[in-house]
Amino acid sequence: MKKTVLVTGSSKGIGKEIAFIFGKKGYSIVLNGSKDKKALETTKKEFLQQGIDCIAVLADVSNYADCEMLFYEIKKVYTGIDILVNNAGIAHIGLFSDMTPEQWKKILSINLESVLNCTHIALKYMLSCHSGSIINISSIWGQRGASCEAVYSASKGGIDAFTKAMAKELGPSGIRVNAISCGVIDTEMNDCFNQEEKEMLIDEISLMRIGTTEEVAKLALFLGEDTASFITGQIFIIDGGML
Repeated sequence: MKKTVLVTGSSKGIGKEIAFIFGKKGYSIVLNGSKDKKALETTKKEFLQQGIDCIAVLADVSNYADCEMLFYEIKKVYTGIDILVNNAGIAHIGLFSDMTPEQWKKILSINLESVLNCTHIALKYMLSCHSGSIINISSIWGQRGASCEAVYSASKGGIDAFTKAMAKELGPSGIRVNAISCGVIDTEMNDCFNQEEKEMLIDEISLMRIGTTEEVAKLALFLGEDTASFITGQIFIIDGGML
């Protein structure tokens, strides 16, 4: 039976590439974005032209009610989902002392609560099937911490801890949970850095280059498929050997 993959925040960047690589392998894809309906529909059109079976649902996954609506729309087309990729997230660079409570609540909500929301609802289907794979997109800063990205680091650290805890909780039910801890990847999120700053980052990477969204997507595909059937509770670092 054809399996279904939900990738949150998949209208662009890492999420789009992950959705694309699963789609080209024959999976049914659920695309998701929170605000930019045009970008989401454009991605859906591109996928359909490539012969990928997909739907697109605009929903703010940091909001539980929106998540319920998202899964309701999924069930109208597919039975449920077999693989959940929690990718939606935002970044913020600046001193913590200059941040407002509203700013850090927004980061924690979009980056961490969205993972809780989608996982909680997805489990209603996965538990009944006694199978499933959950892949959380994290960051190396969740383990190392980054100056001027304190709350972002905290949100990703929370994802890592949640990943390990849920792997233990869901293992007996045949559900695997892993995370991909990304280093510097070539996405719009890093457009805030000028060329000089990017070169400084590259100097700290053993492979002397920035990673690609395709490289992250290939790792996600591996973790989602049966080739990784004995892998759970792991945080996979993909950072080019950052020093």
